[in-house]
Amino acid sequence: MAERTETRVAFIGSECYPFVKTGGLGDVMYALPRALVREGQEVRVILPLYSCIPAKYKEQMVWKGSFMMDLTQDGRSFFVGVMELEKDGVVYDFIENKEFFDWGNPYTGLWEDIPKYCYFAKASLAALNFLEWTPDVVHCHDWQAALVPVYLRTRFALTPVGAARSVLTIHNLRFQGICSIEHLKYWTGLQDDLFTYDVFLVNDNEANMFKGGLAYADRVTTVSETYAQEIQTDFYGEGLNGHLWYHRAKLRGIVNGIDVEQWDPQADQLLPVSYGREEILSRKGENKRALQRRLGLQEDEGKLLLGLVSRLTDQKGLDLVDAVFEQMLDENTQIIVLGTGDPRYENAFRYFESVHKGQVSACIMYDESLSHQIYGGVDALLVPSLFEPCGLTQLIAMRYGTVPIVRETGGLKDTVEPYNEYTGEGNGFTFDRYEADLLLDAVRRAREVYFQHRDRWNAVVQRDMDKDVSWTHSARQYLELYHELKG
Repeated sequence: MAERTETRVAFIGSECYPFVKTGGLGDVMYALPRALVREGQEVRVILPLYSCIPAKYKEQMVWKGSFMMDLTQDGRSFFVGVMELEKDGVVYDFIENKEFFDWGNPYTGLWEDIPKYCYFAKASLAALNFLEWTPDVVHCHDWQAALVPVYLRTRFALTPVGAARSVLTIHNLRFQGICSIEHLKYWTGLQDDLFTYDVFLVNDNEANMFKGGLAYADRVTTVSETYAQEIQTDFYGEGLNGHLWYHRAKLRGIVNGIDVEQWDPQADQLLPVSYGREEILSRKGENKRALQRRLGLQEDEGKLLLGLVSRLTDQKGLDLVDAVFEQMLDENTQIIVLGTGDPRYENAFRYFESVHKGQVSACIMYDESLSHQIYGGVDALLVPSLFEPCGLTQLIAMRYGTVPIVRETGGLKDTVEPYNEYTGEGNGFTFDRYEADLLLDAVRRAREVYFQHRDRWNAVVQRDMDKDVSWTHSARQYLELYHELKG
């Protein structure tokens, strides 16, 4: 038999577009497997069969069979069903269990989610054995799949899937799967010697699923090089900085990409006027006027139009925006905000709109169509995050020729090169320390270039559109990592 040349990768995670998505994890679980398939690899994605998955996808699924699996400390067994569909060369396997996944939304509350994802981690590995498909690498994502590397080296070590190596990706370290020791012991059924400070323990009362996965994974990745360094510090480490520093030899950052088919200004049906790099300087203004018209802003292509598309939370730097909002405005500047979140920010932006009619639009909602029109119509996008593991909005903005104004943290620092007023180089405007005055300074520098050096501004716009923000480069970096693990 000829030796197999491609790498087999099993992705295990709690969400994946278009089946179920609540954030950036869903985008990565969709786009990275497709990029790997285009590179000639064999990829499966394993997901829970949530009741909220649209019926049109469930109708395409094929029943692959079922089995019973022991799980808990007292030996209780649970049903595991496997449904499957193939899309764009990627095979998706859905784990069916109504007791765990028939509650509606993917995430309910941590007490209920701990048992759900203990079951899911073990069932995913059991399903790979059941399907007789042994991966070279099991690539798991965030705390919901963090038990996979632990199970792989313990309960599954002597089974076919035990031959696989494991990668655990940190998308956001703030969420870790922390619960009482007894709760995790019961629902994992794992032996007592794993409940030490080297693996699961946080303190004498609590255990941490993510911590255990980080200890047992063969490689740990984050979604940008800067974030990989940041999380080894007290400020960004969310209590795991010492653990991550200890495991730093297996930690690396690989920046995310975006789906350049979903986000393509030349083919975007949601834009009033499509455009590419050659047409942007003549056509983006038409999108700007259409956006101003839609949102009741004064129609004037000459104004600097700033956009903010974000969850309205402290993490996204909204306290900085709130503090200097009035100062960012002038007679030649307009601001659009799109998002939902903390009521204090929702109400603050509604207030700014009420006192600056025609100049500010607060769209406190989620609207996919409007988000595309904002990326295609505004001149610059604000991303002043407190921390940002990778960030997708600045990548989408660049794809649409919209200049990012960002804080130098995580993936924002890795993807946005500061504008240099002496050479004209760079692809955005940045600030370093988390201070409102520095955000205001970045906006003022952008405004000065926009109004006084339009040729340089236009060069930044076209430089952004030239930047490769696809998954191709990132997928190849992951592929190098997989090959390194295969040996």
